[in-house]
Amino acid sequence: MKMKKRQKKPSLPSTVTELDTEDGSKVYVVGTAHFSDSSKKDVVKTIQEVQPDVVVVELCQYRVSMLKMDERTLLKEAKEINLEKLQQAIKQNGVMSGLMQMLLLKVSAHITEQLGMAPGGEFREAFKEASKVPFCKFHLGDRPIPVTFKRAIAALSFWQKVKLAWGLCFLSDPISKDDVEKCKQKDLLEQMMAEMIGEFPDLHRTIVSERDIYLTYMLKQAAKQIELPRASETEPRRYIPAVVVGVVGMGHVPGIEKNWNSDLNIQEIMSVPPPSASSKIFKLVVKATVFGLMGYGCYRIGQRTVQFILSMPAAQSYLQKLTEIRSQH
Repeated sequence: MKMKKRQKKPSLPSTVTELDTEDGSKVYVVGTAHFSDSSKKDVVKTIQEVQPDVVVVELCQYRVSMLKMDERTLLKEAKEINLEKLQQAIKQNGVMSGLMQMLLLKVSAHITEQLGMAPGGEFREAFKEASKVPFCKFHLGDRPIPVTFKRAIAALSFWQKVKLAWGLCFLSDPISKDDVEKCKQKDLLEQMMAEMIGEFPDLHRTIVSERDIYLTYMLKQAAKQIELPRASETEPRRYIPAVVVGVVGMGHVPGIEKNWNSDLNIQEIMSVPPPSASSKIFKLVVKATVFGLMGYGCYRIGQRTVQFILSMPAAQSYLQKLTEIRSQH
């Protein structure tokens, strides 16, 4: 039934890049803008046209919850970045990676607030459409986000960390829906990040280039030939080429094309390097700042408490008696 519904010459959006494997499998990569209505339509149309065996999306297990949350809840979540979320991020990923995660969430929340649109709409559409295709599997194709953050932090010097954090904290440029559509050739979030990290080539490597490699590897894994059911154990095994749809940010498409015919080994980009001296210094500075602010708060509270007690008549009377006793001796 799925074979019959497949179009021999599918009518695909201009944002789709077609790739082939050595064994004849086809991969249709839909380049999307994470905050675009037209990207959602491109994803739906592509899946309906090609009736894939596997749909791969640019998400990892740490962000899979966005697939089942409704738009209103996601919009609210994206806008509410508070101390509790920061503490949770630090608890899960450590001080440095937790701060990095919250700063990047701030970028996403800034776009969300400007557009009134929650991120990841194209992934939710892909999830829904994949469930309508018979025997279609749904795969998460992105590298786990804690690995990306930890490798990104390790790539920066102390002052680069400070500079990047400062830039992210004070992000306030206005964004319109027209801007999103203009950025269709390169995903808006990826473009904003590229502009901010342009002077940090090592950061670009860990956040974009390494993930290009990981996404390419996962797409190629999903595109392995499919074994057909056998009537008995004695019947020879038969395989057919797979059809895969990949849904990724437009900024990753050139990297996927570049890496497609290469032999990929993802072990190196999955390792987390030990913290550098600058990371340890930055961590100590962050902790010292937090404890310093807490200590100053306690000092101010304590100072005011002492002043309040000393201003009470009973305390003043007691101090006067102490002074008289001391003068007698």
